[in-house]
Amino acid sequence: MMRSLSLYRKYFKDNMFLRFTLIVSCIFIATIIAFSILVLMLISDSAVQRQMDIQRKSMESVSNYVENKYQSVQDMLRDVYRDASLASNTTFLLENPLRDYIEHRLDRFLLGEQSTSNAIQYFQNKIDDDPDIRGLILYSANQQVMYYYDNRRQFERISTNAAHSFVPDSMVLGEESVVSVPNIWVLKSIGMPAAPLFSVKLPINNKSSLLNIGQLLVYFDSEAIWQAMNNYKEDFKGDLLVLSAQNEVIFDSSGQGYGRKLPKLQGINAGEEFTMEGMVVTSQTQSQAGYTVVSLISKQELAETYSSARSTIVSIALVCILFAVLLPAMFISNFAKRTHRIIRFTRKVKNGDLNTRIVDGKEDELGQIAKSFNSMLDELNQYIDQVYKAEIKQKHTEIATLEARVNPHFLYNTLEVIRMRAISSGAKDVGEMIYSLSMLFKSYVRPKLKYTFKDELEACRLYLELFRIRYKDRFAYTIECSPELEELPVLKMSLQPVIENYVLHGMRTGQTDNVIRIVITAELENIRVKVTDNGKGIAEERLARLREVLEDHGELSGSESFGLRSIHERLRLMYGKPYGVELESEEGTGTVVTITFPYPLKEESADV
Repeated sequence: MMRSLSLYRKYFKDNMFLRFTLIVSCIFIATIIAFSILVLMLISDSAVQRQMDIQRKSMESVSNYVENKYQSVQDMLRDVYRDASLASNTTFLLENPLRDYIEHRLDRFLLGEQSTSNAIQYFQNKIDDDPDIRGLILYSANQQVMYYYDNRRQFERISTNAAHSFVPDSMVLGEESVVSVPNIWVLKSIGMPAAPLFSVKLPINNKSSLLNIGQLLVYFDSEAIWQAMNNYKEDFKGDLLVLSAQNEVIFDSSGQGYGRKLPKLQGINAGEEFTMEGMVVTSQTQSQAGYTVVSLISKQELAETYSSARSTIVSIALVCILFAVLLPAMFISNFAKRTHRIIRFTRKVKNGDLNTRIVDGKEDELGQIAKSFNSMLDELNQYIDQVYKAEIKQKHTEIATLEARVNPHFLYNTLEVIRMRAISSGAKDVGEMIYSLSMLFKSYVRPKLKYTFKDELEACRLYLELFRIRYKDRFAYTIECSPELEELPVLKMSLQPVIENYVLHGMRTGQTDNVIRIVITAELENIRVKVTDNGKGIAEERLARLREVLEDHGELSGSESFGLRSIHERLRLMYGKPYGVELESEEGTGTVVTITFPYPLKEESADV
């Protein structure tokens, strides 16, 4: 039990792809089986219906053949009744001895009635008209005599005395049977062998008195019925029977049941299809002629009509099921391998291996996921590198700029004591300078959640204010920034090092027109800060070296480049190109420092 549960969890419960393969395969197999059963039912019904149609058409052909023979016999008598002379001669032949009939014929001939019809010759000619007739009998009820014609045109008179023969009784008893099996006593009397035959018997009446004077029996070859089935012999299955009114077998397609009398079949006269003891029975009755055509076919024979189609459908279904199992399994197996490869990759990343990559060159969904993971790792590594280096640069800048900040509170208190002493001694300008310096230090040391352009410009103003007081009328500055730009976040100490660089290295202290101008403007997706001065400028060779250092991160002696490099490298690390510092200068004229920030700026990067 435990082993079964373990296998279930391992191969089914915890394996999504195996479950999916099993579900898909079951759906495909169920669909194929249902479709195959439906197709088999349709084909089997069609095959059975086709076979039953053949059965019905065969029955109709046989029934039409027997009915045609019955109609031909009726036409014989109808022609007799229509011809007054022939009717009179036939009546005379059946009511009188043959010798009297011959004398009667001679007398009529001598009287000049040359057109008088000969009854004997008429019936003899009818045998010639139909090759299927094997014999013809005119029976005289009054004389108990049969006039027999065989198919070789021979005419014979046969006496059937009731005292010595059963023929008269059979003629009376069988009067109601129109189409039937020939009576055995009649066949013996005329010397005809008991071959498969069927007889059509019609009463002959006196045209004047309408009294019955005899019978007309015509024997047809039962085997000729097969000719009516020529079109269906090859496809016909089962047995076809022709039964008389007494259920005697007139014709049996199997050749074994001729002459037998069958028990009464329920529903056989209804002309309906019904099932009896594993047989499908169809009947068609001709009430006037008194015969019934019956088709019998076993259910097994009907099943054989679509057995080949059933085998083909089963084979195709098995092949489809095989493909329905293999193809999804192969596809999902490949999909599972690729998915497991991605899972192993994510585990490596989880464990801290950020240099691993998924190798998958396909362009489907999993391939897109693999490429997205690889791109994400590249961007993550780049981001980590940028933030890490930016933080290091920021720390170096803060340490280099604020090395003296050992004890901020001690420094503030000391500067405040000095300022108050300077004011009490009358050195008001010294007090202002000390106040500006104190506020400047405080702005850099005090932490803020959001450091904006307004804060950075205030630090620059405080720094410039120190030197404006120091140089009095020899130095001036201007700051231009729109109010909406002042609230944007910015990197701390991204402008002050430029101002400091100018004051320490660019200002011409011997002149009285020193001016520095700070202008902040928004341009499309960038914010540009231009710091313009009219100081000493930078020599061409040194300017080229400074630009090279900014672009290639090289080393340059001198403290004047540290602030510019710090600003440039932090902007490049955080935002990439084209952000950073650009220098334009002419020796003896002045310098323009352009700092480009992204717009809008990201607030989370402002305090870095």
